[in-house]
Amino acid sequence: MTAEDTGESPIEQALAGGRAQRVGWYRFHFADERWEWSPEVEAIHGYQPGTAAPTTELVLSHKHPDDYEHVAATLNDIRRSLKPFSTRHRIVSVAGETREVVVIAERFYDDEGHVAGTGGFYIDVTPSSESQQDAITAAITDIAEHRAVIEQVKGVLMFVYRIDEHAAFELLRWRSQDNNIKLRDLAEQFQSDLRNLQDSEKLPHRSEIDHLLLTAHERIQRDNAG
Repeated sequence: MTAEDTGESPIEQALAGGRAQRVGWYRFHFADERWEWSPEVEAIHGYQPGTAAPTTELVLSHKHPDDYEHVAATLNDIRRSLKPFSTRHRIVSVAGETREVVVIAERFYDDEGHVAGTGGFYIDVTPSSESQQDAITAAITDIAEHRAVIEQVKGVLMFVYRIDEHAAFELLRWRSQDNNIKLRDLAEQFQSDLRNLQDSEKLPHRSEIDHLLLTAHERIQRDNAG
């Protein structure tokens, strides 16, 4: 994928290295408690790609001791309620390194229209090294000069998920690359979706933001097809 395909500047392409490594997807099937995760999520937990088969026990074993009860309770609740969720907590990698992650999920359905599980993404918001921060800051400066809509959407993500500007940028870039949609187009769709929420006098519920972010590409694809 070229810079023209994604709408990314050369500095964004250099930062990406082809694909973001701090963001990845997962799916949890309720019926048999089967987990799936992307190589990026596997790497966030400290595994080499393809070396770990995720299970409920394995996933929970990586939760930080101080966050374990909260995450376990959240998992039990979504099994019972079948509702989407989002959470911020710490995990401990295979090497014993503590990492901070944001997990955002949406329900998915089986062929008969029943809720089959929850799927979404992990974003690693652990502070990066000084050199990485400098490089990402340079990219964000470039974006700020040319793409106001991306900056506006990034600000929404920072506020809603309590993440920094670097993590918000990586989150948008990952959604763009994962769905082969220009980053600017994705940001514009998400911004339009926010404006179209019915009750404009109140802040939307966090679950509404989760849904819009995870499904913005579908509305772009639908409009393009029409």
